[in-house]
Amino acid sequence: MRLRGPPAPPPRHRTLAHALAAAAGHPSGVTFVDLREREVRLGWGEVARRATRAAAALGALGVEPGEPVVLLLPTSPAFADAFFGTLLAGAVPVPLYPPVRLGRMDEWVAATARMLEVSGARAVVSGGGTRRLLGPALARARPPLGCVDAASLGRGGGALERLPAPDDLGLVQFSSGSTVDPKPVALTHAALAAQADLLVALTTPGPADVLVSWLPLYHDMGLIAALLGAMSYPGPLVLIPPEHFLARPALWPRAVARHRGTISAAPSFAYALVADRVPDAELDGLDLSSWRVACNGAEPISADAMRRFAARLAPRGLDPGALVPVYGLSEAALAVTWSRRGRALEGRRVDPVRLARDGVVAPGDRELVAGGEPVPGFEVELRPDHGAPAGEGRLGRIFVRGPSLLREVLGDPAATAAALRDGWLDTGDLGFALGGELYVHGRAKDVVIVRGANRAPEEFEAALAAVPGIRSGCAVALGARTGAGEEELLVLAERPRGAGALGDGAVRAAARAAILERTGVAPGEVVLLAPGTLPRTSSGKLRRREALRRWQAGTLAPPAPVTALGLALRAARGTIAGWRARTRARGRGEGAP
Repeated sequence: MRLRGPPAPPPRHRTLAHALAAAAGHPSGVTFVDLREREVRLGWGEVARRATRAAAALGALGVEPGEPVVLLLPTSPAFADAFFGTLLAGAVPVPLYPPVRLGRMDEWVAATARMLEVSGARAVVSGGGTRRLLGPALARARPPLGCVDAASLGRGGGALERLPAPDDLGLVQFSSGSTVDPKPVALTHAALAAQADLLVALTTPGPADVLVSWLPLYHDMGLIAALLGAMSYPGPLVLIPPEHFLARPALWPRAVARHRGTISAAPSFAYALVADRVPDAELDGLDLSSWRVACNGAEPISADAMRRFAARLAPRGLDPGALVPVYGLSEAALAVTWSRRGRALEGRRVDPVRLARDGVVAPGDRELVAGGEPVPGFEVELRPDHGAPAGEGRLGRIFVRGPSLLREVLGDPAATAAALRDGWLDTGDLGFALGGELYVHGRAKDVVIVRGANRAPEEFEAALAAVPGIRSGCAVALGARTGAGEEELLVLAERPRGAGALGDGAVRAAARAAILERTGVAPGEVVLLAPGTLPRTSSGKLRRREALRRWQAGTLAPPAPVTALGLALRAARGTIAGWRARTRARGRGEGAP
């Protein structure tokens, strides 16, 4: 089964560096919002001027066109300086995530050192507390790297503007790593410009439109859809640091109301967070009638979360028809499919057993939301194991083709060959098509084999949503082999903080009963864990296969306690390690100082 989107729109800019030069004459810009709703605004002209100064500073440090520059910065003017400055230096920005779980610092150091190495970084730009914690990762990278203080990029008086060619590499973004270690996805300037163009074609922004985002700028939805999309148009953009949104979810709808925001996006968990956790007092008096496009993507879409969100905010003027499910992935730059207005509230209920056993869609009790139709310039094909296209309503592996696919998995020809086949990207996802729309069934590598049938883990995890004593959204269903060599269902679930009166035995029994009633499968084992134990990606997705690996190895453990003294000691050790790494890099003539 092959689905085709409308033709791709004609290119508006040769590259996003050219788009920034064009945006410099536009009166709009970027507004940064902090936790207390204080704001700092930079016009696009100022963003461009600061970028030329940052480019000159990077050039003076020896950064050459085509060389990767790693950015480890929070959502801030410094990120814009470093990102656009890297582009105008002709180099390739590689945004990485700052430490987001302070109790997992050792894991972050190891992961960051690996990403520094596989990206082939020529320089690292960071600042503030993150720079102080970065030293051990810089020291472990091969070769050791120094780190440029982001604040220093704007101090010089020079200016540099090297405009790249469309086929030049424009961005390396690491995939989320939900099933494997994050991969360095290399995208050309042409691919980035094509994705920005199709997003503009889909949202059709006008003079009154304002884009609002709290999504991380190291993630494609935050970087490409928000920052690069708004710059490319150009139009006004309001940015909230993700850590501030998580601390105070009301910042998102409040910013939409205050700025008369019209376009915004988030994963399902964020819609559920606002629906369930924001106090009424934080929403009183808000007018959300301006919000006309509310995209939902990056993780399995919950129709129930969408309905709760719509019910909570409709009295504040939100049009439920604004909710738009989407599907995409980093290897395609971002968007692949896009739904019609209001489809987020119209889940389709399918029989998971029939789908798992026969690969055929039939009515049942598992609710799936349509990811929509292919975006302009894209095609989607569903292929079963034997490779021929799957028919209407039949399960298959999702392949996509379009103008914004990755050029390569950086430095890994084998992974590139596995991902790209005759111009088609193997997404690794399973799904089916009905009525011209794509439904995503789950990740192929996450499939749980029970009684010879391939079952999606989300099916079992959804059954735990209402079980008292299990932390919402913090459970994974896995296939684990027994001593007899058979695969049985294993559930790893976190207890909430302050777990309450229910003992572990009662919670396990309730979990087994809920899963059996919902799916017809009884778990072989239910393991209850402390809050925060399950491993997650940088964007918050649960890493099922990594959780299984750690459980089998006996290393699945909760985060270490975080204290002010402990953080201060880490920062001190990190500063020393960073100084040593910088000294070694200078001694070898490697890496920017």
